[in-house]
Amino acid sequence: MSQDLYDLLGVARDADADALKKAYRRQARQLHPDVNPDPESQERFKEVTRAYEVLSDPQKRAAYDRGGDPFAGGQAGFGQGAGFSFTDIMDAFFGGQPGAGQPGRGPRSRVRRGQDALIRLEITLAEAAFGVARELKVDTAVLCTACSGEGAAPGSHPVPCETCRGQGEVAHVQRSFLGEIRTLRPCAACRGFGSIISDPCRECSGDGRVRSRRTLTVKIPAGVDNGTRVQLSEQGEVGPGGGPAGDLYVEIHVAEHPTFTRHGNDLHSTVSLPMTAAALGTTLTLPTLEADVEQGADSGVETSFELEVGAGTQSGTQQVLRGRGVPGLRGGRGDLVVTVLVETPQRLDARQEELLRELAAIRDEESPTGQVPAGSQRSVFGRLRDAFNPH
Repeated sequence: MSQDLYDLLGVARDADADALKKAYRRQARQLHPDVNPDPESQERFKEVTRAYEVLSDPQKRAAYDRGGDPFAGGQAGFGQGAGFSFTDIMDAFFGGQPGAGQPGRGPRSRVRRGQDALIRLEITLAEAAFGVARELKVDTAVLCTACSGEGAAPGSHPVPCETCRGQGEVAHVQRSFLGEIRTLRPCAACRGFGSIISDPCRECSGDGRVRSRRTLTVKIPAGVDNGTRVQLSEQGEVGPGGGPAGDLYVEIHVAEHPTFTRHGNDLHSTVSLPMTAAALGTTLTLPTLEADVEQGADSGVETSFELEVGAGTQSGTQQVLRGRGVPGLRGGRGDLVVTVLVETPQRLDARQEELLRELAAIRDEESPTGQVPAGSQRSVFGRLRDAFNPH
């Protein structure tokens, strides 16, 4: 190579390792055969790569700066058996630490974080509203106490792999138009761990964990709803090799309530009244959601309330009681909405029918006309026209 190596990379002679790497990345992206397959670009890519190989190695760079041959001693240039690692090129692209003699990624650890676990828990509406503590039986992987998570039988330990000499990876060399390309692959003998468990623990078969059933107490906060997940940190599966446990998620399912229906933080309830009570007005005593919670006799919690139904209440009328709904997860409390349904009697004896006919006559309701409220006789097209032209 007759051209100056520093000029090939486009850097100053005092450029540091980071400057060399950035310069090489910039040119390699432009000249790589996958981007520019023409022969001139390929040859240029070889020259730039060999220049980077020399200047990124302190010993070769020092020899070159002194005017010597950095490939002296039988080493050929790039493309002639130099053995420049393909991993080094990829590291230069993606931010690694390339350079001749640079070690690989090393063995992977047997210790890994465990998976998260999910269980579903059904609770009542009152428990969801006011919170509850429940005991759960959980079947998960736990640390093997026989080997303390190491995986080896008591008294023994993993031994270094003879195939990869504890590195966890082996080099594979193949020739191409770029020369010899060396790639590192996980060692098949030790599966990339760098060590072999010759005498596995009999309790966990070398995994470092066993399955066990245990009891946990989970505190459900007030205000949860269907689908809410309560996270229990590090209560999930213990990881391979005795690694840290994942998290346990408890997904809440709220059972249906016979009286109340939940909409967000509001509670809805429907109460039926006979026609006479709706006409004359009455006072109803209704239970609160707190009535479902076991409270002490002197707790002072209201388990019922009185609902005033005014005379002439129509079916479908709603009354809103502020602050009697479900507490919010972030504070506050929803409302209780009570809908009144007026029941029309279906079976009348002779005396009851006579009284109703007398009442109808007094109220001049013997032959009702079934009048339609004003404004409701407009056609569908008229209502559509008004909807699109409000002004």
